[in-house]
Amino acid sequence: MSEQQGTLLEAQNGKLLAREQLRSLIKGVQLYVLTYASEGLKVKGYLAVPEHASAEPCPGLIYCRGGIRKVGMVRKRRIMSMAKRGYAVFAPFYRGNEGGEGREDFGGEDRYDVFHAITLMQSLPEVTPGRIPLIGFSRGALMAMLAARQCPLAGPVVVWGGVSDLFDTYEERVDLRRMLKRVVGHPRKQSEAYEDRSPVYWLDRLQVPIMIVHGTADQQVGVAQARKLAEGLERAGKEYAMELYEGLKHRFPREADEQALDAVFAWIARKLERLEKA
Repeated sequence: MSEQQGTLLEAQNGKLLAREQLRSLIKGVQLYVLTYASEGLKVKGYLAVPEHASAEPCPGLIYCRGGIRKVGMVRKRRIMSMAKRGYAVFAPFYRGNEGGEGREDFGGEDRYDVFHAITLMQSLPEVTPGRIPLIGFSRGALMAMLAARQCPLAGPVVVWGGVSDLFDTYEERVDLRRMLKRVVGHPRKQSEAYEDRSPVYWLDRLQVPIMIVHGTADQQVGVAQARKLAEGLERAGKEYAMELYEGLKHRFPREADEQALDAVFAWIARKLERLEKA
């Protein structure tokens, strides 16, 4: 690729390429599929916005889904529930999913799909200018934290049932080892790739508040990962909060999920206000 082609490609990153409106599941919230440019690929995601946002823009937020490929796909109702709280919420599918180009790789090159989603959000007429908070669920926590490490306008960040150390995930989740070896590599042979995807190894590089949300009975991402992240943030002198939900698993029941979302969005609003004033 020539230097001119590279410059052109970079200029396209985060550009909105297509918008398709979908049937809404929640009154007062509109739902779209957006297609945008990321490193030369066409990538897709859901955008949920309050109906008033076209006349009265609202803060933007990015929801980073968990799983990989068909496992852990974005749930429409959940992001619409977030939008109901007064935010324009974008949830990238990551490359290679739902008609998007490329192939996702668990926090590798697909991290750029989140980085460029921040640029996308800042270009949308429904979104007020400024910082873009992120909620990262499960594996999505890696994506959100990588964005906070790399992008000046990313954060604050909510790590919900999140992976903070991919080495621990490899040990805990025997069922994921084959996928991890194929996509990331073996943790002994490709240790640098595991460290680069694991926030606990680079917390000193984060400059935004972090909120940790985790169920103590989570069998997919053990609560020990939440505690390790909190301990690391404490040692690094970083601002954080942690909410552990006794007896809850990886996915919370709807009522508990809504209560947790209330607490999360109250925290985000407080931190956004302070960061915008700084």
